[in-house]
Amino acid sequence: MPVAPASGPLAGIRVIDASTILAGPLACQILGDFGADVVKIEHPTKVDGMRGHGPAKDGVPLWWKEISRNKRTIGLSLSDPQGAQIFLNLAATADVVVENFRPGTLERWGVGPEQLHEINPGLIIVRITGFGQTGPYAARAGFGTLAEAMSGFAHLTGQADGPPTLPAFGLADSIAGIAASSAVSMALLARERDLAAGGEGRGQVVDLNLLEPIMTAVGPGPTVYQQTGVVGTRHGNRSTNNAPRNAYQTSDGHWVAISTSAQSIAERVMHLVGHPEVIEEPWFAAGSTRAEHADELDAMVGGWIGERTRDAVLSAFEDAGAAVAPIYSAQDLVEDPHVRETGMLREVPDDDLGPVIQHDVMWRMSETPGAIRFTGREHGQDTDEVLGELDLDQAALDTLRDQGIIR
Repeated sequence: MPVAPASGPLAGIRVIDASTILAGPLACQILGDFGADVVKIEHPTKVDGMRGHGPAKDGVPLWWKEISRNKRTIGLSLSDPQGAQIFLNLAATADVVVENFRPGTLERWGVGPEQLHEINPGLIIVRITGFGQTGPYAARAGFGTLAEAMSGFAHLTGQADGPPTLPAFGLADSIAGIAASSAVSMALLARERDLAAGGEGRGQVVDLNLLEPIMTAVGPGPTVYQQTGVVGTRHGNRSTNNAPRNAYQTSDGHWVAISTSAQSIAERVMHLVGHPEVIEEPWFAAGSTRAEHADELDAMVGGWIGERTRDAVLSAFEDAGAAVAPIYSAQDLVEDPHVRETGMLREVPDDDLGPVIQHDVMWRMSETPGAIRFTGREHGQDTDEVLGELDLDQAALDTLRDQGIIR
C-alpha cells in the first residue's frame, strides 16, 4: 500500500521511538499523527511488547496497528557495539529520541545523553520511566499499574465499602504519553527560539515519570491533606463536589451518568424529575452541600430514571437542557452517530485487516491537521530503507543482518 507524504505541523521533524509499552509509543504515535517521521526501533529477534499487548485477529495484533501507525519500523540491537554505533548515526539525523529503558541502560550501551548530544547538540531526549532518573525508587521496575496505585487514583476509586480499584486499561501510561508529546513540542519550541535568538539551538533532556502526570490528574489531594489534614476516601460514582452525580440504571437495563457541576443544571434536573421543591432548601444552593444530601437526591433522580428507558431519559434531559450521557461500551461508541460523523473514530486501510476502525488524531487543527498515513508495520519492515538513508549499502546491510545486529 503506498504511503502518503507527511504533512502537519511536525513535518520534517524526525523522531526515534526506542520505547515500548505504553507511554513512549503513544507519545510517538501522536507526533507521527501530526507529521513527524517516526522511526520505530525493535530488537532484531524479540518483537516489541506492544505486538503482544491486547487482542489479535488471525495473528494480527490490533493495538499495534494503531499505536505504531505512521512509524517506519527497523530491527536494531542497541546493546551490540555495532548496533549502538548505528543508533548514534541515526540519532545524528534526528530531532527527538524517546526511550523508556531503566535509568543507566543507555549509558551502559554507550548511547546515553552525553554521547547523543556530542554527535547532535540539538537533539531532544525524552526519558520515560516509572519513577524518574533519580531518587530512591529510580532503579525500580516501573509500570502504569504501580503509578495508578501510588498516585492516589486506586485509593479514591471504587465503592465506599469496597477495595481500592485499579483501571481496566493503561491509564497512567496513556496520560504520561500525552504529556510526553506536549513536552516534545515545548522542547522543540525552546530549541527554535534559542536559534532565533542567535544561540546554538541546543536540545535538552526531558525526564518524565509515569507517576507525576496521573498524580496531577487525580487532583489536589496532597494540598488538601497538607492544609487541612483531610484524606480523601472512596465514594463510588458520587462526587464530594456536587450532587446529584452518579450512574443510574434505566428501565431497559442501560446506565446513564449525570453531572450537576453547575447550579443551573442541578435545578433543571430536579424540575425534570418532579422535585422542584428541593431547590428551595438552603443546602441546595452549593454543590458541596448538595453532596451531603446525595442519598436523598439519588433516590429522587434514580427513581425517576429507573421508570424510563434510556432513550426516553436521554431525550427528556436534552429537552430540559440538563447534562446526561449514556454509559457506553466499545460497540456503543462504534455505533454512535456523533462519534462517527465527527470522525472521532475513523476507518483506515490496512494491508492485513482491510478497513480497520481506529481512533482518529487526537485533536483537530484548522491550519495544520494531522493524518493517519499508514498503520503499524511488520517487524523490521523498513530497516533497509531507513539505514540506507545513512549510506549503508546492501552488502553492509546483509552482513549486519547475518550477524543478528539488524533485522
